[in-house]
Amino acid sequence: MQLWLDILSWILLSGGGLFVLIGGIGIIRLPDLYTRMHAASLTDTMGTVMILLGIMLQAGLSLASVKLAAIAVFLLLTGPTATYALANAAMLAGRHPKDVEMPPDLPEDLRL
Repeated sequence: MQLWLDILSWILLSGGGLFVLIGGIGIIRLPDLYTRMHAASLTDTMGTVMILLGIMLQAGLSLASVKLAAIAVFLLLTGPTATYALANAAMLAGRHPKDVEMPPDLPEDLRL
């Protein structure tokens, strides 16, 4: 049983690290504020929660796991809220997303 918990925890830790890496690359490579914010928010939420779950499996049933669960809940509540507040403030300050060219064969009801 312990072997399966170790395997699952390392899968979660590796997956979370991969999410964080991809999000960091996205912040550097993506073209505008809003797409960079999207990459950062996904990294903050999914990557961090996966890493915390992997650490919780390694820690077992203990006070450390309870504290890590509280941190995960806090991050799940505050991360998306902070990203929304930042995007809303940028929009109110006049930073609009870059114009996106629509394909010519796109139906009219699907255009922005």
